[in-house]
Amino acid sequence: MRFTVSSSTLSNNLMSLAKVINSKNSLAILECILFDIRNGQLTMTASDSENTMKTTIPLEESDGEAFVAISSRKLLDAVRELPEQPLTFEIDTTNYTVMVYYQNGQYNFIAENADTFPKDQPIGDESTLITIESSVLSDNITRSIFATMQDNLHPAMNGIYFDLTAEGLFIVATDGRKLVRNKVMKVKSETPSSFILPKKPATLLKNVLPKEGDVVIKFDNRSAIISYPDGTLTCRLIDGRYPNYNSVIPKNNPNQVMVDRKTILSALRRVLPFASESSQLIRFQIELGKLEISSEDLDYATSAKESIICDYNGQRMSIGFKGSSFVEALSNLESDEVIIELGDPSRAGVIRPATQPEDQEVLMLIMPMLLND
Repeated sequence: MRFTVSSSTLSNNLMSLAKVINSKNSLAILECILFDIRNGQLTMTASDSENTMKTTIPLEESDGEAFVAISSRKLLDAVRELPEQPLTFEIDTTNYTVMVYYQNGQYNFIAENADTFPKDQPIGDESTLITIESSVLSDNITRSIFATMQDNLHPAMNGIYFDLTAEGLFIVATDGRKLVRNKVMKVKSETPSSFILPKKPATLLKNVLPKEGDVVIKFDNRSAIISYPDGTLTCRLIDGRYPNYNSVIPKNNPNQVMVDRKTILSALRRVLPFASESSQLIRFQIELGKLEISSEDLDYATSAKESIICDYNGQRMSIGFKGSSFVEALSNLESDEVIIELGDPSRAGVIRPATQPEDQEVLMLIMPMLLND
């Protein structure tokens, strides 16, 4: 059979699918991308046995059906260097040969039998549906993923927690030292349900979700099917009990600092290189209208200090934080100004954007560090 497809469209979709495939696979077929041509459409599938991503492309021309697996690396290397032009594929499903014709040449591949490609696991009958705007989901994943843990001893904290409640959908990530809690008020349910999305499918989604359209998430206690305008992602969920994230958020931090986000972020990046590499401790000295940020490394006799203007009327306070965590938190916010809520030097600091996203509430928390006074 023969079909024609745009080279740039094929290359862009192949690059997204290739991120699913592991560098080392237990099954040789998992190094391939599944090509399913029927009804004038090309559906491509990539899998690592736990995550399966599919995308569908309308074809310019097609004269039949085919179902084969093609080496992802070889095909991607072949087409991504081509300028925009139509590519014509000729597939012999009897001998599993693939010919690709382009403007000035041709490629010849050996395909694999697609019947050995892993099949999707069905979602159970007791599943839950969540519909959320694609841009909202993408923003929340991007804002949260830096706070996930990488630790086999705490698998539940290695992913992003989706907690559907009557108040809204809470999207949470924490590693025990920092926490991100997003609340999407438009998405809610009287029947509570939750799941933990692993970091890999979360990263895949962040890279492929379009700016417009809705995403439908169907999940049970084992797996989820996430359908977005350009394709679907099926993934195995993390099994485990997520920590009670609300219990660690201070109910009342009376001392509030309002400061320009880019100003404090730039100051932190200038001061952080002078902190101890092991602790990355940054000291915040706060008083009326002024925030002083300082660091030092006694082993190498280095130090740095910078003062910035802020809106603050609380009590004079000195508190320590891990500088890199603060930089990550501020980098993943978009508001021009941020509000830093503090209680005392032993209580966690809470960061909120001064202007919240529409119909959302974003909160970040960073645990303090002991100052050597």
